[in-house]
Amino acid sequence: MSDNSITDSATTSLISPNISSNQFTSTTPLKLGILASGNGSNFEAIAQAIEIGQLNAQIQVLIYNNPDAKAAIRAANRGVEAVLLNHRDYKNREKFDGQLVQSLQQYDVEWVILAGWMRLLTPVLIDAFPERIINIHPSLLPSFKGIHAVEQALAAGVKITGCTVHLVCLEVDSGPIIMQAAVPILADDTADTLHARIQLEEHRILPQAIALAAQRR
Repeated sequence: MSDNSITDSATTSLISPNISSNQFTSTTPLKLGILASGNGSNFEAIAQAIEIGQLNAQIQVLIYNNPDAKAAIRAANRGVEAVLLNHRDYKNREKFDGQLVQSLQQYDVEWVILAGWMRLLTPVLIDAFPERIINIHPSLLPSFKGIHAVEQALAAGVKITGCTVHLVCLEVDSGPIIMQAAVPILADDTADTLHARIQLEEHRILPQAIALAAQRR
């Protein structure tokens, strides 16, 4: 076996459940509201999956809480309505989530997708969309919940990490798991290199997991 083949096999991911995209069929497009706080690469992955027919959905609105979020630029480039709701303008999390609910309902959203949303949710939002809020997290849950999951994995010395798409409940990163992708940790990995490889898998499984969650429901 060549050195290249060893490297290739070491960086191969394992996705579970491993379901082909053509198994996700629905006659009515899912109406998605996407919440993002940063770069918006997962927003882009969802939009691309819709564009090429891998996900039967339409993005009703992108809501972002950080005025500098590049996700808003991505939305504008795709003709998706982008709404800024700066959490700093609200007295508490409940007031903020109440406005989120109003905005999502205004755009007739059915499913809420947290695509790099760096805010804890309150029952105000969770109860408004029961079992219809989906999050992507950069670890194999239930390991390494919360922030800095990639750094947590490196510090723990584990050999495999990955990403998880799950339904959101009140406890952080603890809702029912929809789909996971495993990613090996290489000897020379840094937080940046490992996170970049995990993000590639996030982009692969998030659109599939959205379709799977809707199909199960």
